[in-house]
Amino acid sequence: MYELRVQSHFSAAHALRQYAGDCERLHGHNWAVEVRLAARELDRRGLAMDFREVKALLGEVLETLDHRFLNEVEPFRVDNPSTERIARYIYDALAPRLPAGVTLAEVTAWETPGCGASYRP
Repeated sequence: MYELRVQSHFSAAHALRQYAGDCERLHGHNWAVEVRLAARELDRRGLAMDFREVKALLGEVLETLDHRFLNEVEPFRVDNPSTERIARYIYDALAPRLPAGVTLAEVTAWETPGCGASYRP
């Protein structure tokens, strides 16, 4: 199995509902995102997938979050925009965009350098 890792970032604000602490108030983060893709085979070029293609697809997904108030982005109008749910959102948006033979193994979102959450099915 081959594994690719691509990192990117986005900036956004959120407010955690029903949270007893500072994070219940509006605040922002510069999120770092890492995606891990898996493939059993390489193409004729010897690539599982071109990094540029992965970055472009991930960029399309992150554009829906970047410089936004996440509580106003679906599904976060109802679901709390926690880092865990943000990782799942990115996973669910990116996975169907990948070509046949490449699967999304995991998405990790870091709200600060020391605090992150991952989602994998």
